[in-house]
Amino acid sequence: MSTTSNITYAEIVFAHIEQTNTFVYNTMVKGYVSSSNPKKALHFYVKMRKDGLVGDNYTYPFVLKACGMTGGLWEGREIHGELIKGGFDWDVYVRNGLIGMYCRCGEMGCATVLFVGFHCKDLVSWNFMLGGCVGCGDMEEAQRLFDEMPKRDVVSWSIMIDGYGKKIGDVIRARALFDTMPLRDLVTWHSMIYAYTKAGDMIAARQLFDEMEEKNVVSWSIVIDGYAQHGNPKEALNMFRQMLCKGVKPDKISMVGAISSCAQLGALDQGRWIHMYMKKNRMQLDVVAKTALVDMYMKCGSINEACTMFNSMIERNVITWNVMIAGLGINGLEKAALEYFARMEMRGIRMDDLIFVSVLTACSHAGFVAEGLNIFDRMRTHGIEPKLEHYGCLIDLLGRAGKLNQAQIVIQTMPMKPNSELWGSLLLACHTHSNVALAEVVVERLVELKADDSGVYVLMSNIYANARMWECALKIRKLMMERKMRKETGKSVMEVDGEIEEFISGKKPHIQCEEIESSLESSEGGNVGRILE
Repeated sequence: MSTTSNITYAEIVFAHIEQTNTFVYNTMVKGYVSSSNPKKALHFYVKMRKDGLVGDNYTYPFVLKACGMTGGLWEGREIHGELIKGGFDWDVYVRNGLIGMYCRCGEMGCATVLFVGFHCKDLVSWNFMLGGCVGCGDMEEAQRLFDEMPKRDVVSWSIMIDGYGKKIGDVIRARALFDTMPLRDLVTWHSMIYAYTKAGDMIAARQLFDEMEEKNVVSWSIVIDGYAQHGNPKEALNMFRQMLCKGVKPDKISMVGAISSCAQLGALDQGRWIHMYMKKNRMQLDVVAKTALVDMYMKCGSINEACTMFNSMIERNVITWNVMIAGLGINGLEKAALEYFARMEMRGIRMDDLIFVSVLTACSHAGFVAEGLNIFDRMRTHGIEPKLEHYGCLIDLLGRAGKLNQAQIVIQTMPMKPNSELWGSLLLACHTHSNVALAEVVVERLVELKADDSGVYVLMSNIYANARMWECALKIRKLMMERKMRKETGKSVMEVDGEIEEFISGKKPHIQCEEIESSLESSEGGNVGRILE
C-alpha cells in the first residue's frame, strides 16, 4: 500500500489505526523511503520511538537509508547506538545499511571500520564501499577495491564508470570499463552517455545513444539535456520531437532541456507549446521547471507571461530571482530589475554571485552609475567577495558612462589579475567614446595576454577610422591579412511558423525570405518573430 502513487492514502489509513505496532511503522518508513521522501520516513521513525516501540532488523536498513539520503550523519550515529543496544549490528542487512549510511554521508573512516570488521560482507557491502569512495572522489581507493572484489555485478561496473566519467571526467578509462564489462544494463549505458555529455563530446554521446537497442525516457533526457547544455539547442528540440513521435512520455529533465533550448533560440511558439503540453498532461512543475519557463519567456521577450509564471510560484529559489532580474534587464526594464533586487534585500533572501552580476549588468545598460557603484560596494555586506565577473560589470558600467579613466584605475587596482574580457570591455568603451590613446594601451595588454583575436583588430581599426587616422586603420587591416585573420561570420536565428531558421552572413537568401521579412515587419515586441544576434 505504501508505494509512490498511494503513500498519501497509506498515511490516512495509518491515522485511523487505533493500536499501531512496529510492523505498521516499518511499512510507512519503507514507503516514504521508496517514494524519495526520507524526511517523512525519519519523522515516522521518531514517532515510533515516542510511542515506546523499538526497531527491528527490518526497520533499521530503511531508516539508515533515509539518513544517508538526507545527509543526516548525526541522526545516523544516534540510530547506530540504538541498534547496537538491540543487538542488531551483526545482522547482514543492518550492517550493510550502516556502511551505506556512512558512505553516503562521506564518513568513509567509519564505513571502512565496519566493512573491514564485517566477516559476512556480501556484494552489497562491496558496492556501498565502491560508491562511497567514488562519492568522495577517491578513485585510486575505488579501483583498489574494485580489483579486490571476489565477485562483481552490473552495479559494480556502473559505479566505476560513473566515478571515472562523471566524477573526474576521465572518459577514456570509463569507456575502457564499459567496453570490457561482461553484461550491460540501461543504467550502465546511461552512465557512459552522461559521461560523454558532461565532457562536452556530444558526437560520442549521440553515437552511443544510437547504438542502444533499448531506450527509455532517461536515455532521451540525457542526450536532450546534453545538446541544450553544450550549445546545440536546435538539435535538442529535434531530439525532443523525435522522442514524442516514438510515444515516449517526457520527464522533468527532458522538459527543462527543451524549454532551455527554446530560451536559447528565442523560440516562443515552441516554448508555449511545451508549457501547454505540461499543463495538458498535468505534469507536476517544481521550482526548477517553473524557473526554466520564466527564463524562456524572458529570453523570448514575453515579459507578461514571465511575470505571471513568477508571481504564481509559491516556492522560489535564488536562481528564480536571478532569472527574473536578468530577464528584466535584457528586456530594457532595468528599473524593474532593481526593484526586484530591492525586494530580495527587504525579504532577507540569501543572494549569490550571479544575482550581483545580473543587477550590475542592468545598472550598466541603463546608465545607473551611482546605483551600480553603491550595489557593488554592498556586495561584501551580503557575504560575497567581488570576483572577476563583478569587476567586469563595473568596468562596463563606467565605460558605457564615459568614465574611462575611472575604469582604467579599477583594472589597475583590482585585487586579481584582469583577464582579456575586462580589457576587451574597456576597448569597446574606447570605441564608443573615441579614445584612441587608451585604446592603444588596451590593445597592448591584450597582445600580452595573447588574446589579440580578429575582433580586437577589427575594433581597433574602426577606432582609428572613426578618428580619421586612415593610415593606422589600413596598417591594422594589412596586419590582419598577413596573419590570415578573418572576422567571425555573423549568424542569426529566427522562429517562423514554429520552425527554427538559421541565417549566416554572406550566404544566399533564405527560401522563405519574403515571408520572413513580412513577419519581421509585422512583429510587435518580438512576439511574432524574434531575432537573436
